[in-house]
Amino acid sequence: MSNFWQKLKKPIIVLAPMADVTDASFRRVIAKNGKPDVTWTEFVSADGLVLASPEGKAILMKDLIFTESERPIVAQFFTSRPDTMEKAAQLARELGFDGIDINMGCPDKGIEKQGAGAAMIKNPKRAREVIRAAKAGAAGRKNEKDEQIEPDLPVSVKTRIGFNKNELDTWLPELLAEEPAVITVHARTRKEMSKVPARWEEVKRAVEIRNKLGSKTLIFGNGDVMSVAEARQKAAETGADGVMLGRAIFGNPWLFAPLHLKEGETPREISIQEKLAVLVEHTKLFEELLGGTTIGAKNFAIMKKHYKAYVNGWDGAKEFRMKLMDAQNATEVETMI
Repeated sequence: MSNFWQKLKKPIIVLAPMADVTDASFRRVIAKNGKPDVTWTEFVSADGLVLASPEGKAILMKDLIFTESERPIVAQFFTSRPDTMEKAAQLARELGFDGIDINMGCPDKGIEKQGAGAAMIKNPKRAREVIRAAKAGAAGRKNEKDEQIEPDLPVSVKTRIGFNKNELDTWLPELLAEEPAVITVHARTRKEMSKVPARWEEVKRAVEIRNKLGSKTLIFGNGDVMSVAEARQKAAETGADGVMLGRAIFGNPWLFAPLHLKEGETPREISIQEKLAVLVEHTKLFEELLGGTTIGAKNFAIMKKHYKAYVNGWDGAKEFRMKLMDAQNATEVETMI
């Protein structure tokens, strides 16, 4: 098995998958300005990739565009169906991804109705079947005997500490039994969403459970981490092998730049001019890769949530942000700036 995870220096600091945020255009900007140790795609419906019409599949394939500059890159899928998970994993293998991740933590009600995302926490047996199916797909063969298969790509899982209550002591061992390469623990329950502070003591507990079971699976923590320095501190405090950063990337594609500093160097201040130049570059990439009138084109309004983050913290920022909200394309944005 080609398990790139084992070759990375710890703590491994990675970019979270976020729908309509970490798309192909933003990931390319991030890779250029401050690359994380590992990048995730947005989550993609395995059912849709396998069962949708050609037009529906074309829309989803936009979420699986990536470039060499983003490696190592992991494709994230959600489903509660082992058969579609296997095929999606096989597709990720064919597309050249470095790893496959299964979303078992998303609190979206539409996804939960399919038994996927955080709903998997309520069905450990099915969750284990889905992991085994992903490994089979990643190995390029069917798992007819329901056995442990060594995949060509490492399979990982992102989840929460429980559904309505903390179930880490029962839920985590179920996942560890399937020997995924990594389990990322978002340190809140599904019920808590992101409304309470992340409970990092539960990440420490996850490490303890893993160690007690003698598992080789890496444990990552996720929740409320705003900088590389804080990520390193959290890893030291909990014993986690890695930390996943999410919302801190908004308006800040330089978030992971400290990973590339030499000893003694300090992060540089990013000027307003540089922020605005990157905003224009990001907008042009969005239009080029994801916009237009082709099948699967994304709505330009998606970019506007980024403008709120880029244009922030200086005199006149709010007024200028309001103007940007009226822009209809990259040319208008560039002209305004």
